[in-house]
Amino acid sequence: TVTIKAADASGKLDATYANPKPLPFSKAEASSAGGSIKVFLELTAGGYDGSTYTLTYDPAKNLLKGVYYQAVQRQKYDVVFIKSR
Repeated sequence: TVTIKAADASGKLDATYANPKPLPFSKAEASSAGGSIKVFLELTAGGYDGSTYTLTYDPAKNLLKGVYYQAVQRQKYDVVFIKSR
């Protein structure tokens, strides 16, 4: 679960990851490119060692989709996060 609580004007996100326990992101940023909202999240805590999410917001479906890079295994996975509230 990814929880995004807030974003500031510079694109910094107040976000956490839970699987199942909450962990802070070492980097959580949003940007706008070509009319799309992009989200980059990086985990270094809890043995994730630089694993990242590179996501794009799909407003029509109200979800984030993209790629999860699992740094320990050096594997990439397609992921989708659906807004729950």
